[in-house]
Parts: sequence; C-alpha cells; structure tokens
Amino acid sequence: MRTLYTHASIYDDGGFRTGTVAVEQGRFTALGPVESAPDDRIVDLGGRWVLPGLVDVHVHLREPGFAHKETIATGTAAAAHGGYTTVCAMPNLSPAPDSPASLAVETEAIRRDAAVRVLPYGCITMGQKGRGELVDFEALKDAVVGFSDDGRGVQSAALMEEAMRRAAAVGRPIVAHCEVDELLRGGYIHDGVYCREHGHRGICSESEWRQVERDIALAEKTGCRYHVCHVSTKESVELVRRAKAKGLPVSCETAPHYLLLCDEDLQEEGRFKMNPPLRSREDREALVAGIQDGTIEVIATDHAPHTAEEKARGLAGSAMGIVGLECAFPLLYKYMVLPGIVPLARLVALMSENPRRIFGLGGGLRVGEAADFTVIDPDAEYRIDPAEFLSKGRATPFAGWPVRGRAVLTVVGGRTAYADEMLKIR
Repeated sequence: MRTLYTHASIYDDGGFRTGTVAVEQGRFTALGPVESAPDDRIVDLGGRWVLPGLVDVHVHLREPGFAHKETIATGTAAAAHGGYTTVCAMPNLSPAPDSPASLAVETEAIRRDAAVRVLPYGCITMGQKGRGELVDFEALKDAVVGFSDDGRGVQSAALMEEAMRRAAAVGRPIVAHCEVDELLRGGYIHDGVYCREHGHRGICSESEWRQVERDIALAEKTGCRYHVCHVSTKESVELVRRAKAKGLPVSCETAPHYLLLCDEDLQEEGRFKMNPPLRSREDREALVAGIQDGTIEVIATDHAPHTAEEKARGLAGSAMGIVGLECAFPLLYKYMVLPGIVPLARLVALMSENPRRIFGLGGGLRVGEAADFTVIDPDAEYRIDPAEFLSKGRATPFAGWPVRGRAVLTVVGGRTAYADEMLKIR
C-alpha cells in the first residue's frame, strides 16, 4: 500500500516547496505533485516541514551491559522522538564490541528492539581501554560504521598510527575521543574562572587539543579518514581548520551544549557535568565560528544517559554525561537559526546531510532512496521538560529552556517510528 504525506512543505536545498511525499515499500516514490488513489493511506501534514531524517553519529545507548541507564529500545525511542532516523552507537559497553562475538550481542539487541537505524562502532583497542592490543579491524569492518574508543583517548602515538593504518586498509574511519590522560590530574570541569572560584579541580584545554594535534599528524602520515569527537576548545577548532585547508581527510563534530553554554553557566548540579566539560566563553565563540565557516561539519549530541542517582551528586561526584536526542533540534533552531547565527540550510547540513556524506550513509529526500524523514512543526513553542523524554536519562542543562520547533513525525524506511497524536491519519 502506498502512503501519501499531503500538504507538506518539502525541504529543498535550503528552501521549501509545497507538495506530497509518496512512500511505497519503504522508499520515496515521489516528492511533489501526486494524484491520490482510493486505497492510499493519507497523512495530512498541515503544511509542516519535511526534512531529511536527522543523523547523530555520537550516542550512547548503554546496551549491552548498562540497561539501568538506557536500552536500545528506550534510546532509539528517544531518537525518534527528537527527529533522528539514524544514530551511531558508541562502544563503551559490556561486552565491548571488540570482536565479532561481542559485537553480535549488541547487534542482536539492535535487530530486536531498535526503533530507528542504529549503526554500531567497533572498538579501536581490545576492551576499549585506549591502550594495549588493537582489535581485528578486518574481522569487524563489515558490521561497524567506524572504530572508536570513545570515553578514552588512545594514549600511544605508535598504537594510534598502527590503528589508522589498519582502519585505512579496511576503508573505515577512526573516530577519536581525544584526551591525554596525564594532563587530566583528577579534573572534572573546565580549568577556568568558575573552577578556581568554587574550589573544583579543572581539566585543561590542552588535554584535548594536544591529542587532536597528534592525531591529525598521524592521519596525514597514514591517509586514514579521521573524525574528532565532541571538540570543545578553540585550539581544536583551529587545528581542524588547518588540516582541512591542507586537504587532509579530517572532520569533526561538536555538540549543542558547547555551542549554547560555557563555564560561566555552570551550576552545582550534575546535569552540568559532561566530558569534555563546558569550556570558556572564548572557546564557545570559536566553536560557533567553526560552525559558520564550515570547519565543524557535524553536530552530534553525545547523548549519554545515567540514572537519577548517578547525576545527583553535584559537579564533583556525578557521572559525566547528559542526554540530548530529544532537545537538540529545537534548541539549535531557537537559539542559532532564528537569531540569524546560522541559516536553516546549515543546520540541516550539520544534523543530516554532512554526517551522511562523511560517514558514507547515503539517503536524503530523493526518489528511490529509503524513506527516512522527519516532520517538524516550526511554530511549536514550548519549554524543555525532561519528564516528557522517552529516554531513561533526564539530566540536561537545558531543562526549562523555551524552544521552538518540534518533531511531530519520524519515519524510518517508510515505517512510523514516532508520531504525535495531533497528526491526521486515515
């Protein structure tokens, strides 16, 4: 049976055109004028926006091993609620996906419970330890989107160089959490004014950018595709900018919280604690500039749910990580697009088109492609309420923020993954 999504404002190269989206057997069959037939299923979108499905290349779904924090089912329900049709799952799991056997535990849960497309990462090192023995890249390559030890930086330059050579040989990217362990010194928030005035231990910016600098040099040496996770410092932005100017296969992401907050916004609550930490105002401004000039090509949420108890121990004692899948788009639309900081076309590129291109995922609003799309009500105004999240995680520094733009329908391969009750379906 064919489904027609009528009265749609279809996103098209930065603008919108009015028409109908036709979907049959999981694929787009038309985007524009369509004649309906008596047996068509009709979904009236009422003029709302149809965007290509959002893609998040950096989420923590916590299963297997940490189902008390999140599961494949709850994490992907949250993704669909936020308008995401594809997410890439980080490997800090138990068992860690460092072999075909351990990866199979995760992929079986994905097959069984995922509401959206989930592409797992394989580890770089055995046990995802950031040191020691490398995984068998050849054995894992067909089942993973890339290789990462997210949560830990690979500490040895020689080990990272060999990892890059092996990843390049199998045509997969290295996706790196950059952190020099010896520079952490027990820190847990940014080493800035707030840290010093409130008696906390700080994480210096160099702990991030020093490893970004090392890895870019290794990417140039090996030819490996290299993607930097959650950049947070002005130095990291400049290093990536220079690498791209040289034509190196280097890309990076940042997250909404680094674009909208800085350490001046910190409160003595666990919902303001993440890794890397909220940096200085100067760092935040450099990240925004990196978004504007194309240095930063991807916005990812680093969705990292924890239990309420784990996030209730203040800045010093809480687990690192916040949730983001269900509030990323409305926050960025409200606070970056509407004020004119970036155009809507740039936001769609950052949250959908660029990650698809960089990670070779395909898709988009084109006839013949898989019908992955998101319907946004651009006029919906509301406040972020964690009690409404479908994720098990509730910790966000944006609780109570007024936002605009809500995902009211998320379709994955022609299947409804999330639908607001207001939509008219017959």
